[in-house]
Amino acid sequence: MSGDSLRVKAWKPVPDLRTLVRVSTEISELIDAEAPAATGLVRGVRDDQLDAPTPCTDYRVRDLLNHLLQVTGNFADLAARKEVDWSPGPDRLRGDWRAAFGADLRALSAAWGDPAVLEGVSPGMGLPQRTVGLMLVTDLLVHGWDLSVATGQGFDVPPAVLAAGREFLDEMGDMGRKMGAFGPEVAAPAGAGAFARLLARTGRDPGWKP
Repeated sequence: MSGDSLRVKAWKPVPDLRTLVRVSTEISELIDAEAPAATGLVRGVRDDQLDAPTPCTDYRVRDLLNHLLQVTGNFADLAARKEVDWSPGPDRLRGDWRAAFGADLRALSAAWGDPAVLEGVSPGMGLPQRTVGLMLVTDLLVHGWDLSVATGQGFDVPPAVLAAGREFLDEMGDMGRKMGAFGPEVAAPAGAGAFARLLARTGRDPGWKP
């Protein structure tokens, strides 16, 4: 998410996100809303920052980038109800990986734009496909912030993406903590905004600095 903004001119807020996210093409629009800033962030990472720490304590910047590249591929497969492998695998930071990430995001949006995508349960995750879509949006949101603060880049979030993240945490936050996907919830600072409170729910310190 670099200094680029996640705002998309064509985006029109809706009053009830639950209506929004029940349609797969809207999940695709949420991905599209995140994509410009996400690709800008990845393009903005310097090679000398790859070993820098991130708010996600298990990840250095290179690990976080590898995770994001894995997420784009795996969630495209999950849209097609394929089995996926979440083991770390080989280093993905080869060739023009910055451009590859942008291309993967475009393919990811297309995969989640199929109207049938949100029907039924994901055989690869054992969760409703709709929940998997919200997981994807939230993963890009939270790890986008991780990358932005780790590399000193700007970050902006549109209200619909933030609402999707809140809905996912409402539904899956407790299970995510039990599975180790999130750390223990921390107290947000007094007067913290909605996004800072969301980050605190994932176990992150909203004021984290390298």
